[in-house]
Amino acid sequence: MTNETNRAWTMASRPVGEPTPENFALKESDIPEPKHGEVLIKTLYLSLDPYMRGRMRSGPSYATVLEPGDVMTGEVVARVEKSESPLYKAGDIIRSSIGWQEYAIVSAHTVKRIDPDLGPISTAVGILGMPGMTAYFGLLAVLKPRAGDTLVVSAASGAVGAVVGQIGKINGCKVVGVAGTDEKCSYVVNELGFDSAINYKTENVSQKLVQIAPNGVDCYFDNVGGPVSDAVFENLALKSRVAICGQISQYNAAEPPQGPRNMAALIRTRTTVEGFLVYDFELQHEVARGRIAEWIKQGRLKYMEDVVDGFENAPEAFIGLLNGKNFGKLLIKVAE
Repeated sequence: MTNETNRAWTMASRPVGEPTPENFALKESDIPEPKHGEVLIKTLYLSLDPYMRGRMRSGPSYATVLEPGDVMTGEVVARVEKSESPLYKAGDIIRSSIGWQEYAIVSAHTVKRIDPDLGPISTAVGILGMPGMTAYFGLLAVLKPRAGDTLVVSAASGAVGAVVGQIGKINGCKVVGVAGTDEKCSYVVNELGFDSAINYKTENVSQKLVQIAPNGVDCYFDNVGGPVSDAVFENLALKSRVAICGQISQYNAAEPPQGPRNMAALIRTRTTVEGFLVYDFELQHEVARGRIAEWIKQGRLKYMEDVVDGFENAPEAFIGLLNGKNFGKLLIKVAE
């Protein structure tokens, strides 16, 4: 087709603890031609998300784990370069789960068309994609907040947490964010409208919650686990609800983390704890996408993207994500 080659980041070896650049390998290959019913797509944006660290582990998982040599898992915004299907034509913008690679041949039935009227195309893997859907359903379908509830959100400035807090405010909650820098705490309060925020690296989370929420925490959206969740569990209200979305504080643990902890608190407060996956609500995604897009247009929902230029920078950016270095939804800009 062209003189270009396809580049793909693969998992060279399983990380022990925190991933290092040596756990990734850049492989080159020829760009194939699509056959009947297929399309050749070119990645424009690659989404980097914490769940990818779990795919690098061995053992039981809700999804297929990676083996050494496999292309790293991930969703992309891509452009159709060549089509052998009546469903798409060259130039169409789609999203697809082809992983960390610049080109791929996929069945036309497996990709999803992106509606540019809903927002910038990058949002299709951000606030209008998996992170936005995770926030929407984790809050509204799992936690089921009521007006006046106190909602605590960990990783509050991240791609999921920022949306959770704002939808919480739309639904009448008192929202408390937990984040790891003063800048992030200031952002969620002053830009996103959270009622307050706690810097877990410099403040005692449990003591701050006693001051902020003297009647206890009604809803906790947990993205991190670990000591932050321990502190929230100490301050749960009667009949409180906890949604377990992620455990990023434990993803790099070389040994299985200790726990569960603080279970006695759940007995006292009669708390309901529920883990969930965004795919549990897949049939309802389009309705949620439309509502989120409308809130954005109304100015009730804001988002931030942390865009890193260059496909070659994906491993470094991903390692930084696991250490909280990103600010907003992390994307790799691969091509124009």
